[in-house]
Amino acid sequence: MIKYYFHNQPFELEQGGILEDFKIAYHTYGTLNADGDNVVWVCHALTANSDVADWWPNTVAPGRFLDPDKWFVVCANFIGSPYGTTAPLSENPATGKPYYQNFPKFTIRDIVAAHKLLAEHLGIGRINVLIGCSVGGFQAIEWAVEEPNRFGRLVLLATDAVATPWTIAIDETQRMAILADPTWGEPTANAAAEGLAAARAIALLSYRGPSGYNLTQRDPQSDTILPSHRACTYQRYQGEKLVRRYNAYSYVAILDAFDTHDVGRGRGGMQAALNRLTMPTLVVGLTTDIVFPAEEMRNLASKISTAHYAEIQSEFGHDGFLVESDQLNALLVPFLNE
Repeated sequence: MIKYYFHNQPFELEQGGILEDFKIAYHTYGTLNADGDNVVWVCHALTANSDVADWWPNTVAPGRFLDPDKWFVVCANFIGSPYGTTAPLSENPATGKPYYQNFPKFTIRDIVAAHKLLAEHLGIGRINVLIGCSVGGFQAIEWAVEEPNRFGRLVLLATDAVATPWTIAIDETQRMAILADPTWGEPTANAAAEGLAAARAIALLSYRGPSGYNLTQRDPQSDTILPSHRACTYQRYQGEKLVRRYNAYSYVAILDAFDTHDVGRGRGGMQAALNRLTMPTLVVGLTTDIVFPAEEMRNLASKISTAHYAEIQSEFGHDGFLVESDQLNALLVPFLNE
């Protein structure tokens, strides 16, 4: 069941903006033990929410790496997301109307600051395991660098220590699609819906890659010219599906935040920042991921002195971390139980 924490004080943002009050949506699974040493904190990705069991199949269950009989699992919906935390469609207290495109700029470090507020509210000090996948990994590595003594173990799945030019270009292409929609900027929740659908279709190309599409979206054999193609209907379906549950203002605000990611900013560079990580760390790459290629994941692991690198075989590209739950479980259960 979704829960909320209300922070009734100004929340200052890294780029100078302020949220006069602030709400965080979150889920928990399992029970915090008497010693408070069984916490696993999961940081979610772009269009996911705080309900890990909803978006990460076959993970929150007995015998799996997020076993609620063993662990107290926490996941917080991050700033800007439309799933309960303060976001562009929230009411701006200064106007009494939603923020829309005027939502203040925020960063990955602001997202982490919100996680810290929730942890304090829940009475959580030490966190046994911090897990981040994709841009959830941006949050995890940032938090671990900021408070290395807080975490017993760190798991980084298909992510990086900095937003690379490649990932920023993917984000910018999606923003271009949204801002090209003539309804962008209108004071409605469904503004730029067609642009958002196009942006989602663009994103899926990078999430699944050629191997994923060629495996699942081939047309049936035919001796005639087909009036449409499975790949075309899939792209449109996925775009329309996101529009039903998301909004363009949140999407753009979050992409902007992701592009700020750099653990080395103000810390003497990336390597100096990563040198702060002294906890056992598992870095997991995916063989066909083109967003965070396996080579880059191996490189990230090499920069963390306590890291071990592992790789998942998958035809589903970046989305493999959502699909290959058995492989992931085989890696994470032993690591979490060390």
